[in-house]
Amino acid sequence: MGRTLQNTMINLGLQNACDEAVYQLGLDMEELEEIEEDAGLGNGGLGRLAACFLDSMATLGLAAYGYGIRYEYGIFNQKIRDGWQVEEADDWLRHGNPWEKARPEYMLPVHFYGRVEHSASGAKWIDTQVVLALPYDTPVPGYMNNTVNTMRLWSARAPNDFNLRDFNVGDYIQAVLDRNLAENISRVLYPNDNFFEGKELRLKQEYFVVAATLQDIIRRFKASKFGSTDSVRTVFDSFPDQVAIQLNDTHPAMAIPELMRIFVDIEKLPWDKAWDITKRTFAYTNHTVLPEALERWPVDLVEKLLPRHLQIIYEINQRHLNHIASLFPNDVDRLRRMSLIEEGGTKRINMAHLCIVGSHAINGVAKIHSEIVKTQVFEDFAALEPEKFQNKTNGITPRRWLLLCNPGLAELIAEKIGEDYVRDLSQLTKLHEFVDDDLFIREVAKVKQENKVKFALYLEKEYKVKINPSSMFDVHVKRIHEYKRQLMNCLHIITMYNRIRRDPAKLFVPRTVIIGGKAAPGYHMAKMIIKLINAVAQVVNNDPMVGSKLKVIFLENYRVSLAEKVIPATDLSEQISTAGTEASGTGNMKFMLNGALTIGTMDGANVEMAEEAGEENLFIFGMRVEDVTELDRRGYNAQLYYDRLPELKQAVDQIRSGFFSPKDPNLFHDVVNMLFHHDRFKVFADYEAYVKCQEKVSELYLNSKAWTKMVIRNIAAAGKFSSDRTIKEYARDIWHVEPSDLKIPPPNEPREAGQDKTPNGTAA
Repeated sequence: MGRTLQNTMINLGLQNACDEAVYQLGLDMEELEEIEEDAGLGNGGLGRLAACFLDSMATLGLAAYGYGIRYEYGIFNQKIRDGWQVEEADDWLRHGNPWEKARPEYMLPVHFYGRVEHSASGAKWIDTQVVLALPYDTPVPGYMNNTVNTMRLWSARAPNDFNLRDFNVGDYIQAVLDRNLAENISRVLYPNDNFFEGKELRLKQEYFVVAATLQDIIRRFKASKFGSTDSVRTVFDSFPDQVAIQLNDTHPAMAIPELMRIFVDIEKLPWDKAWDITKRTFAYTNHTVLPEALERWPVDLVEKLLPRHLQIIYEINQRHLNHIASLFPNDVDRLRRMSLIEEGGTKRINMAHLCIVGSHAINGVAKIHSEIVKTQVFEDFAALEPEKFQNKTNGITPRRWLLLCNPGLAELIAEKIGEDYVRDLSQLTKLHEFVDDDLFIREVAKVKQENKVKFALYLEKEYKVKINPSSMFDVHVKRIHEYKRQLMNCLHIITMYNRIRRDPAKLFVPRTVIIGGKAAPGYHMAKMIIKLINAVAQVVNNDPMVGSKLKVIFLENYRVSLAEKVIPATDLSEQISTAGTEASGTGNMKFMLNGALTIGTMDGANVEMAEEAGEENLFIFGMRVEDVTELDRRGYNAQLYYDRLPELKQAVDQIRSGFFSPKDPNLFHDVVNMLFHHDRFKVFADYEAYVKCQEKVSELYLNSKAWTKMVIRNIAAAGKFSSDRTIKEYARDIWHVEPSDLKIPPPNEPREAGQDKTPNGTAA
């Protein structure tokens, strides 16, 4: 979520008033804002997307809740020591959190372990261990519409009789100390992005958030006029018309068997009715196609932790496979491919398959990704029910990612086209009229220059490096992962360095290359990549032959509040994943909206950015998905490129020989070995096209006016990438709710009787 103060002031229309009031107290609002800790409760794009969605849902007047876990420790703080990433605990609650309100009156029990007892009256889950879920509510204000929604985060608490109720041997002190075991559930965020680690505590976290949330939703449904009771028992027929639940990846997939358990075991609904309601309630968003990221939980772990849920999953699977077998008799391989249970070795539950079978809608997060989901990853399921598969291209909130972080540009745009674009970003197309307006061109360039100077001062203060604000700011910030190819950027840096040294007199367009991002603590290769970037920076930044022509900076502890500083100052945005690997990306959109040009592959939302702005207004290079597929068919041979490209050979040889690590010449042996022998993401295959494309970038940068005109065309085409548009599509196509732009009157004005935010009362 990042910081809350400035976002709240902007959405409430109070920023100027607060700035002034604080100034009169002899304080500086910007200094005050810097004191607030980021709420870092997610890993990367997926978590930040949820935050943008909450802002848009409130701004569109949707009755929607965001549910998650109130981690005591969020994503780790990253320190760089001697070029290596070192993790520190993110004790973000140390000084308290003024934005949250604990709601102990809504505390709910969550059960684990135990066993299942079957009788004539149905199944009973008994002898369980209980953990309490304590909700904390954070307000989510809409933009200037007097709407405030709620984000509800659950914290784990041990019940007071924890470890004391069962014939305890009398070790009271130990029993109280053991309360930590229960409360560890919400202690810390698992720091993996795009990688599945099948740990028991992680599964506990996933079930914890799901069980608490579903109880909360059902409590609210029963309290509403829709949960009418026929002789004690609630009628759930209208449940899917009143409730929509969106699964943000498979992490909350246990919600599907959990809702079935509630309906069948507790509410005593017949299976078929319960299943129909469940399917119509859930929708699933897929966020990645990387096989190592797909959740596949071992059956014996689920059996131990959630025995009843395993039985329900088996029953869902049995009925699912019976249906497939009736449609495709004797096709055993199809049954194996489509099963929720993967046999062979340790039996595992494929959570994506569970989500597909248990949802009425499945979507990817960019056109190209949704196509890959349909035709490759889940092709058997899409062949069966093509109508369930959709696309919902991601977006970003223009409140945080333009108004808040780039007030200079936001104001400049408002002067030209009015202020309405903040709620309707498609209006940015009006800027096309000003592409040839010399004054506007100069003003856009001036705002960018001011942002660069400000960021340069920040870097000087934080990193003690002097950088040239007139150099091109070439920025690559995102999680460190092989598929995102920070290594390819690194090879380009080395190539630029070698060119400067080979011919110091030749004209060279000065660059400051900024790379930032966190590596999962257990991801060895990602940590080596960080070390390599820092080792290269050490050499480049201290070579007198290079001077101010080329500087390399690794941005420590990349997070939302740092993104808000670097993105407005960026000239060139690096979006260089191997085609077919980045589901969408959202950083790409933030850079586009803030006046950077993009160098990128035809991957994720880059494809749609090029479609909106015109491919000639992005620097597109490299293999397309078809080329990658074809190269896989032929067999990728890295050696071929190394032998054919002298500059690539020189760069790789320097890394291999210890040119960048003289004290330990073999330091980067693993990296080089990977690049030659098991590079799934084909860095060498795109290197030549990347370097050539970068030459085009430098050439255009020399012509400030032509560069800025291209920037304006990009900003004018960025309207599609508002999360408001994304959420309108979810609301229309999946949740079946009407967004309302009705401004609710403020509390001091009388409301008309019966005035309702959402005519169709579904809550998402």
